[in-house]
Amino acid sequence: MVLDQNIHVLMASAALQGHLNPMLKFAKSLISKGIHVTIATGEIARHRMLKHTTAADPANPSIQFEFFSDGFDLEFDTNTDYESWIHALSTKGSKNLSNLIAKLSQRTKFSCLILNQFVPWFVPIAKENNLPCAVLWIQPCALYSIYYRFFNKLNEFAILQNKNEPLQLPGLPLLNFEDLPTFIHPNAYLCFQKLLSDFFSFLDEVKWVLGTSFDKLEEEVLGSMNDGVVRPMISPIGPLVSPFLLGKEEKVVEGGLSVDMWKADDSCLRWLDGQDMGSVVYVSFGSIIVLCQEQVDNIANGLLMSGKAFLWVFKRPLPEESTKGCTVRLPDGFLEAAGGRGLVVNWCSQEQVLKHKAVSCFMTHCGWNSTLETVLAGVPVIAFPEWTDQPTNAKLLTDVFKMGVRIRKGDEGIVSSKEVERCIWEMTDGPNATTMAKRAAELMAAGKRAVEDGGSSHRNLDAFIADIVGQKSE
Repeated sequence: MVLDQNIHVLMASAALQGHLNPMLKFAKSLISKGIHVTIATGEIARHRMLKHTTAADPANPSIQFEFFSDGFDLEFDTNTDYESWIHALSTKGSKNLSNLIAKLSQRTKFSCLILNQFVPWFVPIAKENNLPCAVLWIQPCALYSIYYRFFNKLNEFAILQNKNEPLQLPGLPLLNFEDLPTFIHPNAYLCFQKLLSDFFSFLDEVKWVLGTSFDKLEEEVLGSMNDGVVRPMISPIGPLVSPFLLGKEEKVVEGGLSVDMWKADDSCLRWLDGQDMGSVVYVSFGSIIVLCQEQVDNIANGLLMSGKAFLWVFKRPLPEESTKGCTVRLPDGFLEAAGGRGLVVNWCSQEQVLKHKAVSCFMTHCGWNSTLETVLAGVPVIAFPEWTDQPTNAKLLTDVFKMGVRIRKGDEGIVSSKEVERCIWEMTDGPNATTMAKRAAELMAAGKRAVEDGGSSHRNLDAFIADIVGQKSE
């Protein structure tokens, strides 16, 4: 379904790369259907994340960017004080967004407001402005089910008081404490727990919940939510990844839009060109996680001990962050010892790396964006989760998707060099390596089918668009 009507939607997100990326990919899906999109996000995005000269994307003129203040200056580090940032975003940020919507609405009639679950205070703003509200759920559908059941007290979560008591929830494998999202852990991340509690308290005012996943990937948990208990039901419209991972052409324009906070080092792609097919272990832990020095040392030693070629994205701080006490570094002599079989870069174009024929497996923090990308690239994983949804994503990757192994942490939460070496061996030379690679390829094919004409996600997206078109005509 491609529209010839002037339908315009407004998206709102915090200025975080992992939140803006799926929003931008969804925006591109919508404009391919003839819908115009405005994305509203924090001022910091204008300065650090959007590599363009204007607030529009030359490759996609139907996407317009607008910015609002969250109450903090550009030097504020959200990673050091989550509580203050969340409070400011929920108060000053919400007020500034509301004012921005009122201003934009003078010249543009929006059909709906689309946000993600991490800005729940924006839901009432939609109601204030007489806009129907949609949520783009930027984690797996399994997390929607777990959080819904937890915050609505539909199931017993005795495991939170007794870590030795496994948790059984509909449509999911038996969950141990280390498989749970960290935001429901007792006395941990209480500001995020309150944030999610607020989201579910506002859910009655949300008309659509759209998932970035796809039906075949999470078949059982989606089936378990068809009993009418979980409402609104989540409707998968993904996988939300770049078109080239789906086998489609993507127009690239000089000066086009990017939400990478760091400049990608494309020398790694040329380096990969010189490596044998399926010989390289790709290592990256996303845009937020900073590992301690002992953990970095152990990963480095494990990579050397494995004897395999590797590409490691080791994120250094931005220049303006260099005085903030970030002293974690690569071990002395590591690069010399690795020689030609190892490359370390500050940042990379991850989807292009995952799609490269030289990559054999991905050691990942299991963020949901990275999880979808590795599924659609057909690359099996070494799951190395840290926090938020990552432990649950790791459980899905290993026990549901069956395309990886999970790294085992020691008593102090540190992974040993030997464990890094063991997992690399499991994924490259172990007895189940071929089976996991085959499973990854099967899920890749299923993901591509989901977004093709007539596929499950294609149908769900068309149904959503038909709804907002009908909303405009009422």
